[in-house]
Amino acid sequence: MLNTLRSPAAILTLLAGLTGVLLVLYAWRLPPFATTVEMTDNAYVRGYVTIVSPQLSGYVSKVAVKDYEAVKAGQILVQIDDRIYAQKLAQAKGTLDTQKASLANSHQQELAGKASIAASEAQRDSANATYTRAQQAWSRVQPLAEKGIATSVDVDTAQATLEQAKAGVDQATATIEVSRQTLATTIGSRAGLEAAVRSAEAAVQLAQIDLDNTTITAPQDGKLGEVGARLGQYVTAGTQLMAIVPKDVWIIANFKETQLDGMKIGQPVVFTVDALSKAELKGYVEGFSPAAGSEFSVIRADNATGNFTKVAQRVGVRVSIDAGQPLADMLAPGMSVEVRIDKAAEPRAAN
Repeated sequence: MLNTLRSPAAILTLLAGLTGVLLVLYAWRLPPFATTVEMTDNAYVRGYVTIVSPQLSGYVSKVAVKDYEAVKAGQILVQIDDRIYAQKLAQAKGTLDTQKASLANSHQQELAGKASIAASEAQRDSANATYTRAQQAWSRVQPLAEKGIATSVDVDTAQATLEQAKAGVDQATATIEVSRQTLATTIGSRAGLEAAVRSAEAAVQLAQIDLDNTTITAPQDGKLGEVGARLGQYVTAGTQLMAIVPKDVWIIANFKETQLDGMKIGQPVVFTVDALSKAELKGYVEGFSPAAGSEFSVIRADNATGNFTKVAQRVGVRVSIDAGQPLADMLAPGMSVEVRIDKAAEPRAAN
């Protein structure tokens, strides 16, 4: 029996079985291979990728940048032919000048209306004086007529003069009322003219915005992707011209839900970058996704139908990259990384 156990075949079989058991223990992180370090290669560099698009239509008259060029905020990227928009601005300014002239004319009409009222009041005063003299003349002629001393011509003349003077007073009074109503109309239409001026001013501002938008500039510092704009190309609002990628990057590591127990915000992270010859960089856990990745997919699995097989879901963990690492400047969105987190490590203190 002992000879059988000492045979090479038996020893190899025993070693193979022992190796298999050890592999199973290692795969399932069971003692003596239990560890507090969790690792995943389902992790990538992420960053803000901004698509640059025009807000209006026109022909591209200038492309000022090239593929993968570093740009600064406010730097000109693309110029759209602005001749039409410059003329629209000039047209809007002309309309504004017309509306302002109408408003100024309204103020002048108000002054003229007030002057007309003053002139009408003066005419009424003159008519009242004439009426007073006519009354006095009639008061002298009437007693003489009753006594038969005044002639009929004098009586008729005095009476006609009195009636004419009274009509003059009525006419002057009516003229004053007409002038007042004209002034009220002028003042009443002022609000419409002022609104027209504001509308014309807004039209000028909109035309100026459109003219400014013919010059497309970089919204922030960063590097460009491939430039899709071409000289002479006709573009419309929303046409994708290029993408700009700022330097701010981070890591999204998709851990299985079974790996999350014990992970905390602030715990140190070590990750290696495939594109940098597995160079090792450091960071810390910044946050956890509020839901598993499957919940954000366009077509979500319906586990209520058919046979069910339990599959560990992935949950995104955001990793912030420590500053001051030279190789960190070489990270670009989309790069593959491997992330390791020691759940036994103490979280960093909040800044």
